[in-house]
Amino acid sequence: MFGSQTRSGAQVGSLPGSKDTNQVEKPPLKPTEPFWKSTESVPPVDTSPPQHATEAQPLPRSTEADVRTLIIGPGVSVKGEITSCNRLIVEGKIEAKLADCPNVIIKDGGVFNGESTTDDADVQGSFEGNLTVRKRLLVRATGRVSGTIAYGELEIERGGKISGEIRHETAATSPLKRAQVG
Repeated sequence: MFGSQTRSGAQVGSLPGSKDTNQVEKPPLKPTEPFWKSTESVPPVDTSPPQHATEAQPLPRSTEADVRTLIIGPGVSVKGEITSCNRLIVEGKIEAKLADCPNVIIKDGGVFNGESTTDDADVQGSFEGNLTVRKRLLVRATGRVSGTIAYGELEIERGGKISGEIRHETAATSPLKRAQVG
C-alpha cells in the first residue's frame, strides 16, 4: 500500500557516532574566493522564547513628528492648555492655549478657539482667536481664520477666508545677516 510504510526509530533519529544533521556544512571554496570565507562562523540561532500574540508590540514610527502628534478626533471636544507637541491635528473642537507646537493642522470640520503660536499652520476648518505663525500660514479653500493673526508667509486658496487684525511678521535678523550689514 502506498501510504502505510513505516520507518524504524533507528532510521529516523541519528545514530551514535554519526554526524549531527543540524550543523551547517560549508561548501568548498572556489579558487577565486578569499580564504576568510572559510573561517566565518555560523550566526547564532535565536533561542529566546517566542513572544505571545497578546503582548503589546511597539508600533513602527516613521518620523519624529509622528511620535509627538496630538490628534483631536471628530466628535471630540477638548478644553485646556497644551504645553508641548510636534504636531496638533484638529478634526473635532478644541478651546485651548497652545504654546510649543511647531505644526498645527485644522482639518475640514475642525474648530480651534483660543491662542496658538506655531511655526506652520494649515487651516482647512475654522480658527478663531490669537494666531501667530512664524513661518507659513496656509488657509485652504474651506478654511476660515479670524481674530488677531500674525504670519511670516501667507497663502490663501480660492474660497479661503481670513478676517480680523492681520499683520506680517518679519523673522528676527540672524547674527550672520547683522554682521554682513554692519
